[in-house]
Amino acid sequence: MECIAYKAGYKYQLKEEYVARIEIKPGALIDTEYLALTPEGMLTVRKGYAWDGPSGPTIDTLNFMRGSLVHDALYQLMREHHLDKDQYRETVDRLLQKICQEDGMSALRAWWVYQGVRLGGDPAADPANDKPLIRAPETCRQIRPE
Repeated sequence: MECIAYKAGYKYQLKEEYVARIEIKPGALIDTEYLALTPEGMLTVRKGYAWDGPSGPTIDTLNFMRGSLVHDALYQLMREHHLDKDQYRETVDRLLQKICQEDGMSALRAWWVYQGVRLGGDPAADPANDKPLIRAPETCRQIRPE
């Protein structure tokens, strides 16, 4: 039987590599399959990275997409224990606000975005909430349990 393994919950997939200098500078290089962050603060999101876009009661506008990409990538690094959530979460949330404003979002809406992730974003950064690996078809789950 041929099986697939995937994770659910994504809406968007990056089609070109994205690189940005950010203010988060870990003590050592973080390098995963889709993400890299250097001690100098160079974030690389590799082609093929999938994310769910802006979360909550909002509209996925163009001035929200780059911020949501960077925010989701950094939250993933927190979920995977590469970045300490307690140390970096507020900085990551402020970075989302900053990028949204840079991309043309009004200061008021960007402030509401920041308030929203401060209020409801903690579980998304929690390592306990990593998206589970799903195997299909059902018979594959019996062959290789999670």
